[in-house]
Amino acid sequence: MTAAADINFYFDPVCPFAWMTSKWIRVVQRQRSYTVDWRFISLRRINAHLDYDTHFPPEYEAQHTAGLRLLRVASAAREQHGRDAVGPLYAALGARVFETAPDEGRTPGWQSGPELVAAALTEAGLPVSLADALDDAARDDGIRAESDEALALTGTDVGTPIIHVEPPHGVAFFGPVISRLPDEAQAAELWDHVIGLARFPGFTELKRSLREQPQLPSFGVPADEVGATEDWHAGSRRLKR
Repeated sequence: MTAAADINFYFDPVCPFAWMTSKWIRVVQRQRSYTVDWRFISLRRINAHLDYDTHFPPEYEAQHTAGLRLLRVASAAREQHGRDAVGPLYAALGARVFETAPDEGRTPGWQSGPELVAAALTEAGLPVSLADALDDAARDDGIRAESDEALALTGTDVGTPIIHVEPPHGVAFFGPVISRLPDEAQAAELWDHVIGLARFPGFTELKRSLREQPQLPSFGVPADEVGATEDWHAGSRRLKR
């Protein structure tokens, strides 16, 4: 029987906020020697009851569908190569989706293009043949079940990521939604504050609608300015997840 990880991290590969939080979690993981089980939650599946034309900007349906397709590949990788294969694959996918400058020539759903996926699989040390799972809809039931598992921990009015600490009995929560990566010194401090708040039995919600765009190259932030701390309020805009 596999021992429970210290953290279960539920992600959709195309969510920029999940990606930023995952980068922070990897820093904390390294500093605290935590084990992380990278699990699946599909934005396409948790929003399946909504009319995309009404509730989201035009590009979101293709983006969320791309996330589902990438999760199919991650599902195949986990099935054939074990749970430890998912973290490196997510890291390789995220680097290509979020750590490159925007390209006006990209078509909707480009995040799950076969060439991108093949390059990520190679970087993660996995067979390129796993890209065949992009169109394997037979995997969707398992992804949906894992998405439901995540939502059962937090309630349904959330997005990604969802973090479950010390499973199966520890606290779980949506987020934290962060737009920039804390530095090495701030990473553990932020973690301790988040966990301390989440563990308080009476804590319900802490939220603000004013937010900056993710400080990532894919959002047009130059790589040498990612993580900069200058005031951002004038140029910020709300992003739906």
